[in-house]
This record gives sequence, structure tokens and C-alpha cells, in this order.
Amino acid sequence: MNFFLETLKVLVLSIYFLLESLVLLFVPVRKKNVAGEIVLITGAGSGIGRLLALKFARLGVTLVLWDINQEGNKETSKLARENGAVRVHAYLCDCSKRQEIYRVADQVKKEVGDVSILINNAGIVTGKKFIDCPDSLVEKTMEVNTMAHFWTYKAFLPAMMASNHGHLVSIASSAGLIGVTGLADYCASKFAAVGFAETVGLEMLSLGKTGIKTTIVCPYFINTGMFDGCKTKWPRLLPILDLDYAAEKIVSAIQREQELLMMPRSLYFFCYMKSLLPVKMGILFGDYIGAFQFMDHFRGRVKKD
Repeated sequence: MNFFLETLKVLVLSIYFLLESLVLLFVPVRKKNVAGEIVLITGAGSGIGRLLALKFARLGVTLVLWDINQEGNKETSKLARENGAVRVHAYLCDCSKRQEIYRVADQVKKEVGDVSILINNAGIVTGKKFIDCPDSLVEKTMEVNTMAHFWTYKAFLPAMMASNHGHLVSIASSAGLIGVTGLADYCASKFAAVGFAETVGLEMLSLGKTGIKTTIVCPYFINTGMFDGCKTKWPRLLPILDLDYAAEKIVSAIQREQELLMMPRSLYFFCYMKSLLPVKMGILFGDYIGAFQFMDHFRGRVKKD
């Protein structure tokens, strides 16, 4: 195909995709039926991981729950059964350790079957300025928030590719799109998670594995306790997200095979403007929305005695 024809093709398809996206704002894609799928959720013992498990419990899936907190994971299993789940399997897994991920993944494949919806949700945050952040915590942040995604994909993606069926979900963060003061290691880990998930999705397309879908989730702060103490300057513009609302939106995005979900919607505007504006204007907007003070009063999740 010569340059002219290929350019014309791109222009026509671009107009079509823009019109399609406008239509989808008012007429959402029909939700797919996930009954019978094997759904694995990392970090299922609390927070958004637990809520996702409870949402999926009502949809007829087999749940596989991973967490380093065994008691929290058992509680999620109990609640999932009370919410209608028939098959629930809970596993103790430290997602910062590659060999443990592989070992538990092999156990899942033998005892449950091939995972068809993989939700990488486990995450940690140090909440310190970079210069004050201990090396060990920086490493742990990267291991849990980024590297665990590599190892879970290595473990479960081959079976998805063999059947050309599956869904890869990365619970990333708006901090994986825009830098935030006091979250250097966290932002780095989430930027990496976004880039990794996006690239694997493109690789699946290039290999013709169109039955493998990807969803990248980039929320603002969710009221899970993970970011306790954090303040939002303009709550109407950038509200701290309700946990149940966030979980419902994520499950809906998975069922609609939405490639990218940002919450709240104002994030689409800020990320778009970041790409267009001069750097100094970006800093000005960052100061306006309070991005330099988000973490000033950070406490994080308080551990129970």
C-alpha cells in the first residue's frame, strides 16, 4: 500500500473511531457474561480487592483469592460465599516474591484450573518523600506494584494464548499517569505497571490473540484506608472515591472490555492537558489541584494490634 492510500485509511479510521467513542458515551457497550470464568484477584484480603471479589461473587464465577494476609483472605472468602459465590479458593501468597508467585500459580492450575480473568490488584505505598524512603521499601514497592504483574502474566498468560481467551486487568493508579509529590517510588511502580499492561495488550493484538482483552484502571485516591490522611483540595473536582462505587465501575469496565478506566472523569481532562500544555503550565495546574500537598498529612492504613 502506498503512502497516500495508507494515510487516507488512517484518516478515515480515525474519524470512525472518534465518532464511535462519542456514541459510546451515551450508548454503553453491552456487558459480557462472565459466568464460569476463573477470576484471580491479588490483594483480595481487604480494600478494593475484597470489594471486587464480592462483586464477582454475584456473577457466577470461580474466585481465586491471593493475599499475604491469611486472616483477611479467609474473611473475604466467607463474605464471597455469603454473596453467592459457589467456588472460592483462597491462597496465601507474598506477591513480592517471584518464586512464591510461580509456586502458588502452579497450585492454582492443578487445583482449580486455568485462570481466565487475572486482576493484579495487590499494592503497597510508603508515602514518604523519595530522599526519606528506605531502600528496602523502594524495592518492596517495585516488587509488589510492578514485578508481580510480570510473574503473574508469565504464569497465566500462556494458557490464555493457547485458547485465545482471557482478560488481563491492571489496577494501576492516576499516579501512574501524573507525578505526585511524596509518591516517587509509588508513581514509578504504577507508571511501569501501566506501560507493561499497555505493551502486553499490543503484543496480543500483533500476535492475533484478539480474544485476550486488557483493562487498565487508573483511579484517584480510593477510600480504602491505604491513603488515610491524604487531602483533596477541590473535592467536587477530584473527590476521594467511594470504595463501592470504584469497585462497581471496575467490574463494569471489565465486563464491557474497556481498555482504560480513569476515575473520576476529570482525570481524562487533566491527563489530556498534560500532553498538550507547556511544562510550566502543567506545574501551575498541578499546584492548582493540590498535587504538591496531597501527601502532607498521609498516615496510611493503621495496622491492628
